[in-house]
Amino acid sequence: MNTAPTPHPLPLSRRAFTLGLLASAAATATGVTINPRAAFAATYTGYVMTYFTESPQFQGADYGLHVAVSRDGLNWTPLNQNNPVVTPTAGELGLRDPFVFRKQDGTFVVLATDLRGTDFSRNSQYLHVWDSTNLTGFTGYRRIRMHTLNTHTWAPTAFWDASRGQYGIVYSANNGGRDVFMVNYTTDFRTVSAAQVYFSPGFDVLDGDIVVDGGTTYLYYKNLSNGNLYGARSATGAPNSYTTYTSGLRQGNAMEAPLLVKRNDGGGWWLWGDSFSPVNADYYAWSSSNIGANAWTELNQRDYTPPLNAKHGSILGITDAEYNAMVNRWGTPIWVRLKSANFPDYFVRHANYVGRIDPYPFDPYQDQMWRMVPGLADPAGVSFESVNRPGNYLRHFDYAVRLDSLDDTATFRADATFYRTAGLADAAWTSFRSYNFPTHHLRHANYLLRIDAISASSPAADRQDATFRLTS
Repeated sequence: MNTAPTPHPLPLSRRAFTLGLLASAAATATGVTINPRAAFAATYTGYVMTYFTESPQFQGADYGLHVAVSRDGLNWTPLNQNNPVVTPTAGELGLRDPFVFRKQDGTFVVLATDLRGTDFSRNSQYLHVWDSTNLTGFTGYRRIRMHTLNTHTWAPTAFWDASRGQYGIVYSANNGGRDVFMVNYTTDFRTVSAAQVYFSPGFDVLDGDIVVDGGTTYLYYKNLSNGNLYGARSATGAPNSYTTYTSGLRQGNAMEAPLLVKRNDGGGWWLWGDSFSPVNADYYAWSSSNIGANAWTELNQRDYTPPLNAKHGSILGITDAEYNAMVNRWGTPIWVRLKSANFPDYFVRHANYVGRIDPYPFDPYQDQMWRMVPGLADPAGVSFESVNRPGNYLRHFDYAVRLDSLDDTATFRADATFYRTAGLADAAWTSFRSYNFPTHHLRHANYLLRIDAISASSPAADRQDATFRLTS
């Protein structure tokens, strides 16, 4: 048996999985919504994501545990000001690929790769582990030794194997010169069985994610030979029992870290993929109404917004009480970001004191973060103060928008004040009407911000240029 070097007998505390037939029947009879990842019966009305952070020049790199919440499972609010809620204190003193899992009793465990930074030549035989009751605190920190090989232990995932009455912890490792998935079984996430090969399809693989749905276990993974994501399935979930059934999926230049999510509302599934490189969009997503079919549809980036700088995360359904407890404990951001409606991978930012939109991610990443404060000329409106240039505000000057230091004149206050309105291109989004030029709205043109006369009767392209999503 492989064990943690310093185990502590603390209370048992991410994703959980298969419901037995009796539990499913009870749920149907009572009308209770039960997530198929857990035997713990509850109505899930929100989602939690765990992740670490990186940005193109690593100004946003942080290798602690970050958390975000979402009501719709697509648009995310980072908590704790996007700072880590806990950071490893042993091993490599940092983590990657955190995985939050709901155990059979409804409490949580977090597993993570023992690695800080991007030196992937550093091998660790351990995983970081924490327990949590409701994700408002993380206790019982320990490292679990998973194997004795001279290789990495990356990207853990876990599932409940009902036939064994144990949890399987699956992770990426190199075995005999090939990148495979290994598995150890456990009942308590403290002591684990000997490692064995779990999935080795004849080519190198990375980053598995496992979901048990009904009588089928699904394993999504990256094929290292072509960089695409694939789905495999098994009737038992036993080692080496999977058959790949999907075509390769890819968006952007490179993909990894598939993340399979069953929607809380029963409307189907989402599949997220990490971009691999911090210079590309952090995440892409697909949807499907039938997990068993080879039928994934790319989602428009208008429809989803991952947390700021988030990398290789995990997603889990949570209850309303858990959602509210996390928000109350960790707090929501004091800043906002503005996402373009017609260039949904672009965000409003300042660069050299010019207002513009640029494709995210970029550094300095703080250039896109704004404190939306009561309007300087009218508190019924809003003004945008730069987070990394405090005391500087977006204002228009000769119709062009720039970042200027507050001079507290009436003209400045008027130029820097806008009224929020329903989005001119989409009423669910937002447009910003100028305080002192009331027929003019904030918009982008050739990627630069300005104010122009735009109304509901303006051309569609102009209305889209003036429509933004407030996010964080």
